[in-house]
Amino acid sequence: MDTNVPGPTYREMLDPEAAPPAFRAAAQAGLANELDPANLFHITWRGPGNRVRLVTLPRELTGARANILVLVGRHFPSGSHKVGPAYSTLMEGELSGEIEPGVHTIIGPSTGNFGIGVAYVSRLKGYSSIVIMPEGMSRERYERIRRYGGQLDFTPGSESDVILVLERTEDFKRDPKNKVLAQFELLPNYRFHRYVTGRSAIEAGAGHGNGRIAAFVSAPGSAGTLAAGDEIKARFPEAVVCALEPKECSTLFNDGRGTHRIEGIGDKMVTLIHNVLTTDYVMLLHDDDCVAGLALLERHAGRLERLLELPRGSLETLAGVFGISGVCNVLGAMRLARHLDLGPGDNIVTIATDGFDRYPSVLADLEERRGPFDGQAVDRCFEEVFRGDAPDDILDVRGRAEKERLFGYKERVWSGFGYSHSYLESMQAQSFWDAEFARIGPIDEALLRARKA
Repeated sequence: MDTNVPGPTYREMLDPEAAPPAFRAAAQAGLANELDPANLFHITWRGPGNRVRLVTLPRELTGARANILVLVGRHFPSGSHKVGPAYSTLMEGELSGEIEPGVHTIIGPSTGNFGIGVAYVSRLKGYSSIVIMPEGMSRERYERIRRYGGQLDFTPGSESDVILVLERTEDFKRDPKNKVLAQFELLPNYRFHRYVTGRSAIEAGAGHGNGRIAAFVSAPGSAGTLAAGDEIKARFPEAVVCALEPKECSTLFNDGRGTHRIEGIGDKMVTLIHNVLTTDYVMLLHDDDCVAGLALLERHAGRLERLLELPRGSLETLAGVFGISGVCNVLGAMRLARHLDLGPGDNIVTIATDGFDRYPSVLADLEERRGPFDGQAVDRCFEEVFRGDAPDDILDVRGRAEKERLFGYKERVWSGFGYSHSYLESMQAQSFWDAEFARIGPIDEALLRARKA
């Protein structure tokens, strides 16, 4: 491993104060330069005072009695929590000797945020990178990747055409100098989110309501974030996990396909690293509801404050916090809270993957399609988006038949990419996932040894 560019252990990503003082001091100084490699030690959900960054949504906004807590991802290096799985996958590859600086080029299959993270981490660690992406994503994502020195290799389509990205990735694998950070299939993604995101969520919930987590809600792209639900369930077995999908691409819900506008989710597959054993519900949301919801929060907060009779400035803390998938997660959390009739002591945790900075072009497209919102249009849109419940769009997948359907779909996809029946079958036991999680301790020990070498 290249000890000239050290990075954090899983333990240090969960709690940066666990890092050596010299690394913490370098990371603090590195804030002045985004491309200082010491910024790898800012891969964490924590911010000032070592507290988990989150916002608690006003009940007037959510229409739910439960507390809806949102972990905020835009403060991660590169602007999204997806940098965590990108770094973890590269770090584990270096430790195993499969990836070597100066030898390999890093390949990142993605629809945006993971690719940005790959380009960023590769730049800091001294690798060249190529990000394979659909050609129909927001231009802000492409600009960010290029800013970090990543090359772009485009595939046809948009978010829901990820299978074409995976097929292109197979072409790159033929050259041994290319090493793929395969977010949809490699377990560092699962480990990062189960340990770092899951335990951060548990800590966030401890200060609200009854201190427990009743539900964790997230829309799967790679499904890495859903792994946080495994750790939450380990602490609170009664907690439920809900996966969100675009209604236009209802793959988990009913094997549906389609094109949609929620960048970062809805990838027409059960990903390899999705532990479907711990997913309890699947919920559908219209893609334009999520885009319109972002427009309301970002551009019409004052009008919403008056509509909801909130004190002036109450929604200012939400400015810049959300991207489209973050709004999707919030809408899903609100609807699940109402569907389960959760009370004021109950906590639902969800994620804002990134911030608004990579979506202005998407809102411009919304206004071009629907026209600018006037006052009454804002009011109508709020009622439709933030109060529109659709019980038929929530599917209970806790039963055996539903689990077998999801397992079967996973096997159909991933056997085509070389995974054996026996390996795929092993994923049907929780012991598989717990064993992968248990590798964190030895990995951290190996990284600490490498840093001393």
